[in-house]
Amino acid sequence: MAGKRILVVDDEPGVRSALEGILIDDGFEVRCVGSGEAALEASASEPFDALLLDVWLPGIDGLETLTRLRQAQVDAEVVMISGHGTIETAVRATKLGAFDFVEKPLSLDKTLLVLRNALRQRALERRNRALLAQLDRDTEIVGSSLVAERLRRDLAAAAASVSAVLVVGEPGSGRQMAVRRIHAAGSRSDRPFVEVPCGALEMPAAADALFGTPQIPSRIALAREGTLYLNGVDRLGVEVQERLAAWLGSEEGRDADVRVVATAGPGGRTSASLAARLGLRIEVPPLRDRRQDVSELVTHYMEQLAREYGREPRPFTAEALAALRVYDWPGNVRELRNVVEQLLLAAPGSPVQAEDLPAALGGASVADVDLYGPFLTLDEGLAAFERYYLRRALAEERGDVELAARRVGKDLAWLESRLKEMGSAGAP
Repeated sequence: MAGKRILVVDDEPGVRSALEGILIDDGFEVRCVGSGEAALEASASEPFDALLLDVWLPGIDGLETLTRLRQAQVDAEVVMISGHGTIETAVRATKLGAFDFVEKPLSLDKTLLVLRNALRQRALERRNRALLAQLDRDTEIVGSSLVAERLRRDLAAAAASVSAVLVVGEPGSGRQMAVRRIHAAGSRSDRPFVEVPCGALEMPAAADALFGTPQIPSRIALAREGTLYLNGVDRLGVEVQERLAAWLGSEEGRDADVRVVATAGPGGRTSASLAARLGLRIEVPPLRDRRQDVSELVTHYMEQLAREYGREPRPFTAEALAALRVYDWPGNVRELRNVVEQLLLAAPGSPVQAEDLPAALGGASVADVDLYGPFLTLDEGLAAFERYYLRRALAEERGDVELAARRVGKDLAWLESRLKEMGSAGAP
């Protein structure tokens, strides 16, 4: 807890002095004030991790001070202290947001223990908020097209509902992201999220995973109060689908307190009875049906991946973006993300030109360099790739041979020698 900043608020100089001494000895940074008004002023001017706040103070008392701290959205845990504690006062303090309540005469060891617990609680809450914020970013539906806006509305409606949901879409279209969006934006966001990979389970393993055995707890039980995600429900056997449909419609299923969300392919075999029980149906469109969103998705993934890799993001030229928009994207947004990742790692920071794109998207590739025609020997193929590789390095460094040599991990003399051997003093 070293380095944490604590504000001690008490009108008794002896209490302030004792608390300040033991807190400093324990590695805390401490400031002491003698009134609620002074505590509000101090909290407004500098950040604190926690407050030790006396209930009985001159002027505004501790409970009123706590109320005003919360109104001002001061982000600090508060431990109340009092020499005249009552259950009613403790309850009021807790309702106002205090972490705990300790009585005078203070046990300094107990006060330290309560304070450490309060700081651990604060750290956990911050971590949870950060994780939820990250989850919100990771499940964001990127794009300004009408198709993307409709998907956002459908997912928001599903998140606000308690009904079971079937999310349908092509592989790579974002079905899992849609499911996680429903969970993250719903009332069960802080409860369990349990995935069942239906395609990986054979009969009777699928039934055992869902409903459990005397030796194996059911996934349904593990997801209690949360979300049960049936990934690829259309790949379950017909018998398991029918049993699942019957459970969803039974009193046991209605009382289970589990939100069921399933995914399936557009041509998946989902039984009529199960489809009926998965009441809400959401279609996740393929990327080719929302080409307008490609530029925004490219920017989103480039910035996201650059943060993950700690690299400089690459801007895209208009020609490169045009090539990306006309491509059909059979692998959908997953394929787009993979392409962006490949381009980021190829040359961080430099603009992406149309010729930098994979060959399938209209860009240059090794296949464009002396590889058409008769099948090449291994040595011929390696020589062709080397010519492409060195040409690419020179292009990235705008013809600067010394910088290109650094890029390929060789010295200047080696690169100049190779260029001469290839019959060029400038570009291979």
